[in-house]
Amino acid sequence: MPIPRSAALTAVFLVMAVVFALPGGAAAREDPVKELRAAAAKARSELAKATGKMEKRKKDLASSQDRLRDTLKDLAKAEADLNRIREPLARLANMSYQQPGAAGSMSIFGGGDAGEALRATADVTHIANGQQTLVKQADELQRRRQQLASTAQDLQSRNAVEQTRLQQEIDALKKRSAELTGQLSGKLKKLEADRERRLLAKCDRSGAANAKNYPNGLIPDRYLCPLPQKGEQLRADAAMAFYKLNAAYKRRFGRDMCVTDSYRSLPDQQRVYAQRPGFAAVPGTSNHGKGQALDLCGGVENASTAQFNWLEANSKRYGWFHPAWAYSNPYEPWHWEFGSESQS
Repeated sequence: MPIPRSAALTAVFLVMAVVFALPGGAAAREDPVKELRAAAAKARSELAKATGKMEKRKKDLASSQDRLRDTLKDLAKAEADLNRIREPLARLANMSYQQPGAAGSMSIFGGGDAGEALRATADVTHIANGQQTLVKQADELQRRRQQLASTAQDLQSRNAVEQTRLQQEIDALKKRSAELTGQLSGKLKKLEADRERRLLAKCDRSGAANAKNYPNGLIPDRYLCPLPQKGEQLRADAAMAFYKLNAAYKRRFGRDMCVTDSYRSLPDQQRVYAQRPGFAAVPGTSNHGKGQALDLCGGVENASTAQFNWLEANSKRYGWFHPAWAYSNPYEPWHWEFGSESQS
């Protein structure tokens, strides 16, 4: 009995839904590098926003500190002006006591000399007016001094609070920066681990035995494994050993190894030989054609560099070596091989 079309379509949709819901489904396969970039961009944005807020607080505090310094200068000037006016004020007060003010004034009504009494009264009045002016100036300066002192005290208190808040923001920013850096570093480690797992999953170790059955430079792609370096590949056993060597190199130098050449097909060998006849290996004899040789760059191409020295000291533990002939004839510090010296 034929299945109704609607039921068949329903079944197809259900299967597609299950496939896309699975971890390996197309919908679930996000670009991990893209995700890392997005996370890094989000972290940068968060830190930039927090840094901007912290910088504004710092700028406001600096402006407030400038205002405090100006206020303290004004306060010092008001204190100096008040101190300068105290001396003439005291002198006028002393002169008023020395003048025969009361007696002179009363002598107008007594038997004293009238002219003398009027002069004395005028002197006292002049002294009193001068004293009143100075007292008024002194009062204004005193009020100014008190206002400035109050403003300075308020600014000092607020600035102390702002300084504490600023330090708290700086500490929080440092902590958050460290947290985000840790998170991103963790994502990168996971990404690298996932990449290595993907490479290993694509690489069938048994392919090495099959690859040996084929002529030099004519190994089918299915028996070769991709390297982390785009477009490069090696025989399975050499590739797996290289994954480990590359990981160790990256821990030391912070980046993947630089590879200029790996497996070289027969046509590629012919091309290289045509460019350098007498120097390049005869087509069909190169170790590159066996999928167990690499030409490296990034410092390794020059002897005695840190990268070259590190490889010399560490490559053999991962199954790689620099052949003796490559030290002299021809001199190729960049050429490295997998296996043992006796097999090369």
